[in-house]
Amino acid sequence: MSKLDENALLLAANTLRCLAADEVQAANSGHPGVALGLADVVACLWLRHLKVCGADPAWADRDRFVMSGGHASSLLYAVLHLAGFELTLDDLRQFRQLGARTPGHPEFGVTPGVETTTGPLGQGIAAAVGMAVAERMLAARLNAEGRTVVDHRTWVTCGDGDLEEGISHEACSLAGALGLGKLTLLYDSNDISIEGPIGLAVADDTKRRFESYGWRVLTCDGHDFADIDRVLRKAARSEDRPTFIICRTVIGKGSPNKAGTAASHGAPLGPEELRLTKQALGFDPDASFVVPEAVRALFDARAAKMRRRRAKWARELRAACAADADFAARWACFMEQRLPADFAALIPDWGGKPVSTRVASGKVLNAIAGACPWLVGGSADLAPSNMTALNGLGDVARGDFAGRNFHFGVREFGMGGVMNGIAAHGGLRVYGGTFFVFCDYARPALRVAALMGVPVTYVLTHDSFYVGEDGPTHEPVEQLPALRAIPNVCDLRPADATETAVAWEVALRRQDGPTCLMLSRQNLPVLDRAALAPAEGLAKGAYVLWQRDPSADPEAILIASGSEVSLALRVAQAHPRNLRVVSMPSWFLFERQTADYREAVLPRCVTRRVAVEAAIPMGWERYVGDAGRTLAMSGWGVSGPAAVLAEHFGFTDANLTALVNAVLE
Repeated sequence: MSKLDENALLLAANTLRCLAADEVQAANSGHPGVALGLADVVACLWLRHLKVCGADPAWADRDRFVMSGGHASSLLYAVLHLAGFELTLDDLRQFRQLGARTPGHPEFGVTPGVETTTGPLGQGIAAAVGMAVAERMLAARLNAEGRTVVDHRTWVTCGDGDLEEGISHEACSLAGALGLGKLTLLYDSNDISIEGPIGLAVADDTKRRFESYGWRVLTCDGHDFADIDRVLRKAARSEDRPTFIICRTVIGKGSPNKAGTAASHGAPLGPEELRLTKQALGFDPDASFVVPEAVRALFDARAAKMRRRRAKWARELRAACAADADFAARWACFMEQRLPADFAALIPDWGGKPVSTRVASGKVLNAIAGACPWLVGGSADLAPSNMTALNGLGDVARGDFAGRNFHFGVREFGMGGVMNGIAAHGGLRVYGGTFFVFCDYARPALRVAALMGVPVTYVLTHDSFYVGEDGPTHEPVEQLPALRAIPNVCDLRPADATETAVAWEVALRRQDGPTCLMLSRQNLPVLDRAALAPAEGLAKGAYVLWQRDPSADPEAILIASGSEVSLALRVAQAHPRNLRVVSMPSWFLFERQTADYREAVLPRCVTRRVAVEAAIPMGWERYVGDAGRTLAMSGWGVSGPAAVLAEHFGFTDANLTALVNAVLE
């Protein structure tokens, strides 16, 4: 379709409408309104502009397409099917059914062609920003004069709900600051939300809002193919700033009785209204899941063109690798992200001087940075406190994406969403830092990372009441158990600098989900590994750090994480009884060990146990049992010097010794 054929596009769009409506009706569940309203824009984008290849969904230089309003998934599945992805009409018929590849909202890793999990509104926008950043950063590292192997765009659709969520402000403000010219946001502006007209709750001037971010703003009639094509072409020529396209649409377009109303938003059209809609669109009202041959041919021709384009890119990549061994090694380095074999040898010697685990983390990052060029990251405006800066390695900034340090701004949620997009894009490993107490701001993005199984790393410092003078607003007490409650999140709270180094290795080796490092503000003793178990035990979640007489069963077990490990060790070593100290930096990793290993560390026959952790005790009952005790927080922190607070809250040798004696007696 070299020239704009509006009749062909209309037939394609109406086919998408009918398929999407059929999916929702078959499931008796879903959101047909947005699918019907956005079909014209999607048809034009996919048939004339989007660079994707259904035969190779993982093509590294494909355009990224994100549907941030994931409730319109029926439309996404319909176009993926037509575009030649491995998604059949039977898959569409199984929409929202158990085990189907067409779940209610798009899920990363479940459906071919789905680039990120969407559904929680606004997060798709943030992920798209991350994808656009990743493209620019990889282009800066891998392209050269006469060699362009990274050159693709990111397209994302969104609705009113996405823009109402605060994360859209965080992510779009950052995108404007970075000048992400290859990012286009298509706003489905239909003025309808679930409860009715958006004017009930929104009075924003969306155009001026995005102009203030530094975006280029375009407007089109979302049902006029010539107008849609015009703005998409303009967007594709943008290089210096992101493009925001306001697509004026009618929700439920084509439905005779529900178009333009909230009634089409979140419920099936119903059998009779679906018949009337198909009839109005020129389709057989009694047939379901129909694809006219002309539409099939149209998408097949586009798919063939994209296969040729992908093959040409692959030939050029092979030629570039053959001509330049250094480039070939660099390409493999970013795509594979392998840790150096001598990782442990890169870690500095800690000596005997106490050091906070946040400082140790920063030293580890800078020690390994040269050997891990794919490692990038930053902080929510807290790098000097989080110790997340890679010294001398430059900033990620407008017009210069060769640097490795992100400045996310005070945007924890946006940071998390952008990190998800970078991880889903591929080619880079990303970390982001904030104070542990503020991980609540990022929690929805962390949850989606866990759901997707993408390897992002959170550096969460100032991890307890030992923050001290900043007071209860900055002293986490409930965050640790709350974080552990999220499935597939790896918690790592290292006890000292040596464990911190191992924690980073564990985090970077992980490929199937997010990892959180909870790090101390206060200095901690570097434990003497000559007299204690090796810190590599951290990789198993918990390990026996010390026992007075290892040849016999311990009389009691002290279990601790993070800064409380040294407290437990002091008390145990000063006690005359045969006590065992277990360092437990990660419940997640410990629960993944064999039953035999877990029994060896925490034998069931030893019921006298004391857990020590500067957080609320929720969950520790699984490890201390009915006969055990827990030294933990029972309420909020307070403002005061850290040493004074330790005495105030009972995290002292004397208090812990009394608890141990009570358990023994």
